[in-house]
Amino acid sequence: MSQLSGRTALISGAARGIGLAIADALHAAGANVIIADIDLAAARESAGQLGPRALALPLDVADVARCHRVVEEVVAETGQLDILVNNAGICPIHPIDEVDAALFDRIVAVNLRGVFFLSRAAAQHMRPRRCGRIINISSIGGRTGGKAGIPVYVATKAGVFALTKTFANYLAPHGTVNCIAPGPTESALTDAWDDPQLMAQLREEIPLKRLGVPADYGGVAVFLASAAADFITGATIDVNGGMRMD
Repeated sequence: MSQLSGRTALISGAARGIGLAIADALHAAGANVIIADIDLAAARESAGQLGPRALALPLDVADVARCHRVVEEVVAETGQLDILVNNAGICPIHPIDEVDAALFDRIVAVNLRGVFFLSRAAAQHMRPRRCGRIINISSIGGRTGGKAGIPVYVATKAGVFALTKTFANYLAPHGTVNCIAPGPTESALTDAWDDPQLMAQLREEIPLKRLGVPADYGGVAVFLASAAADFITGATIDVNGGMRMD
């Protein structure tokens, strides 16, 4: 039997990139997966590629009411929600002097506020069932302050580390909450930086001499969602090719 057979997983921002790779891995491990994304057409295409046990739903995590409704829709459609992966995020490059209030608020709304309200909605369903896994996707930048012009992004990702611990206490003893902290990764997010020199510099600083790829994170998510991680909560797993070692 597959290790996640019969489980239902909701993954935000899963139409592409790391989110889709995690959805693919959870699906391969036997879970029913809901690909939730602001780009519904792309989410439907990705769900179709995964095949049976995959469903697409629209989700803008900056919309607090929608965060609650999408959990209700998942439960109505599948009867349960066992795994939540908070993956949705944005990372526009703007030096500190160019950040205005609207940009600041938008990044916080997607990267931090969305994690809070989607986690709360999921946890409120998981606690009565005494079963649940929440997996947050943060970033190495939340630990280091980052290297590019992404000051608000790294601040929100540092906040995700704190929310992981807060929700680990909130959901316990009925479930676990953990975090994955990727290093620089080849994805649409970093493609938008359009800075080959920066990417080459990052590769050189990584002991394994490559950037991450979305598939590097799927197995870690499966582990955290499985019974093998039953006694791990409030933890962060760094997946960065050795760029930062603790």
